[in-house]
Amino acid sequence: MLQALRTKLHGWPSIIILGICVFAISFFGIESYFMSHTETFVAKVGKHEISQQDFQQRMNNLRQQMVQQQGEQFDPAAFEKPENKLRVVNAMIDQRLLVDAAEKMGMRISDQQLRDAIMAFPGLQQNGKFDAGLYRAFLAGMGRTPGQFEAELRNELDVAQLPDAITASTLVTDADIDRYLNLSMQRRDLRYFALPRPALTDVKVDDAQIDAYYKSHQGDFMNPEQVSVKYIEVSGDDLKLDTQPSEDDLKKRYEEGKQRFMMPEQRLVSHILVNVPKNASPEQQKAALAKAEQLAGEATPDNFAKLAGQSSDDLGSKRTGGDLGWLEKGVANPAFDEALFKLQKGQVSKPVLSDEGYHVLWLRDVRNGQPKPFAEVREQLVKEALTGDRDRKYNEIAGKLTDSAYQNPGSLEPAAQALGLPIKTTELFARQGGAGIAANPKVAQAAFADDVLAQGNNSGLIDLGNDHAVVIHVDKHVSAAVKPLAEVRDTVRQKILDERVAAAAKAKSDELLARLQKGEDIAAVAASVGAPLKTSAEATRGSADVAPELLDAAFKLPHPAPGKPQFTSVAQLDGSYDLVALDKVQDADLSKLPAQQRDMLRQQMARVYGASATQEFIDALKAKTEIKVATDRM
Repeated sequence: MLQALRTKLHGWPSIIILGICVFAISFFGIESYFMSHTETFVAKVGKHEISQQDFQQRMNNLRQQMVQQQGEQFDPAAFEKPENKLRVVNAMIDQRLLVDAAEKMGMRISDQQLRDAIMAFPGLQQNGKFDAGLYRAFLAGMGRTPGQFEAELRNELDVAQLPDAITASTLVTDADIDRYLNLSMQRRDLRYFALPRPALTDVKVDDAQIDAYYKSHQGDFMNPEQVSVKYIEVSGDDLKLDTQPSEDDLKKRYEEGKQRFMMPEQRLVSHILVNVPKNASPEQQKAALAKAEQLAGEATPDNFAKLAGQSSDDLGSKRTGGDLGWLEKGVANPAFDEALFKLQKGQVSKPVLSDEGYHVLWLRDVRNGQPKPFAEVREQLVKEALTGDRDRKYNEIAGKLTDSAYQNPGSLEPAAQALGLPIKTTELFARQGGAGIAANPKVAQAAFADDVLAQGNNSGLIDLGNDHAVVIHVDKHVSAAVKPLAEVRDTVRQKILDERVAAAAKAKSDELLARLQKGEDIAAVAASVGAPLKTSAEATRGSADVAPELLDAAFKLPHPAPGKPQFTSVAQLDGSYDLVALDKVQDADLSKLPAQQRDMLRQQMARVYGASATQEFIDALKAKTEIKVATDRM
């Protein structure tokens, strides 16, 4: 074809045509080069993109938290619903807005604040002091390096800066507290009586009435849809290992992984901090350095604690003579670390500059990094070896079970024969679950899934946690159906009678309420139906001697005028009625509230008001920020 073009195109027409082609290719090719851009973000807040990786990391973290909190009740399908993903994205958008706003205001988390936050974790302290060994174990359990964890924590602290500042600036006045208390601890004087359950005069229920009620209320008399399933189960706890690790195997494992058992070098340090204000002037910086140099010159091991108590600007450590406990590399900022690990035992450093100011360090003691001896870690090695072997065997069997169930979707028999595992059967259970493995929501959900229930396929491997999994196949299916009338006839008859009693009670209640509202005294009305009148003076919303339904209704009544009670009737759960008179309303008795409780309430109200103000602030940021959400990339 190209040769044909060459043959046919000669002279000035060919030049014109080729010129047009070159122009078109050049222009549109270059334009597409510059214009083509594949967007991959899940959300975009102003110029900042929330990537799919960030979103998936947040989803994974939340999933892990919910699994720990809910255990077997965790529903992965509900967690993965679009509306839940959108909530997660919206939370990430809010956090991005807060971080951006904080940066514009010049707010930042310093290395000292980060270090203080880590050292203040209760789980990382021993005898009230930060313990580097606990910190190391904590990081290992989370699968994080110090740098990764510190980056995550710094991000959390960044997000919390503005909300914390807003809450700290929230003013809760005494009048606010009094107004809240006068509502929450309001006192009401009540009189009330229970209307006796009316006796039915018409207890005849004929077949036509039963039949009509049954037909119009069939939803009340349903047998739920049920299934029973056959299943093959594989459990790590039931697996028998062929061999036990030998002593040579354990020692080899120890030598190969000796680095894991190293105790890193730790240094016992105290410091004196001379604070340098943010945006400090050159004069302020010189003054701080001069003070730090003077303290470094004066400091000795004998007087260091006294000097720290007198002169340090670190409020957290000055009370203990500047003691920071045992530190290892990576806990403090790089400049601090470098100076600390250059010192000899007993030395006092020259001033070290960090984000907070100048530190004067005193190295009190050193623990050299050494591996733990084999005997000390032998049991751990045995456990690891057995766990590894069991995990490998479990994964091997679970993988073969998955493959066989997939290759033979209509039956569990081939998988059972290939793996030598028994096929078990559950009892019938509904969508809410049942006994045994059917108590696990994942099993119930899989059993009623379309590909398993309607199409008759094996399920996939259902992970029940802790090296325990099953594959299921529906054995029996019982559709939802209305119970036969003969089975529920007595129930239907009783429901008809109950409704008659309820109607009669309602009519009597309305009659007595009308008498009260016309001015009859409640004591006389109660006596007319043979009901004892009860009183509750200064009842509060939480009074234990009055039924919750009655209290709720009584506190919804308007304030009565003097000598003119307010009345209402209250339906109880059993279908009976109470008649209530509200005689008097009083504010809370604030003199009975301890000062400590009042202070706690002020803090709680400040947090609530602060959260509300923060949300208003976020809404205002959203209004002036371009935000895009790509729901198709979640």
